[in-house]
Amino acid sequence: MTDQTSTLTKLAVAGALTAALAAAPVSGALAADMEKCYGVAKAGMNDCKAGEGTTCQGSSTTDAQANAWVLTPKGLCEKLVGGSLTEG
Repeated sequence: MTDQTSTLTKLAVAGALTAALAAAPVSGALAADMEKCYGVAKAGMNDCKAGEGTTCQGSSTTDAQANAWVLTPKGLCEKLVGGSLTEG
């Protein structure tokens, strides 16, 4: 598998995870086991505000936008290509 194919595969997995998490409501107990993960959301699939010029959920304009975040299970974010716990 080439580096480009590997990166695209990881982005596809991140996109699928993003979609699954966006479809599920987050309870208080579950939220405690989650963290904001920046830089992995597909365009329009972020969980909330994505920096200047955006409002809330679904307002990111590009894939892997550095200031757009999704909730991920704790410990997963930094394992994802482009994943960061801080806004980029």
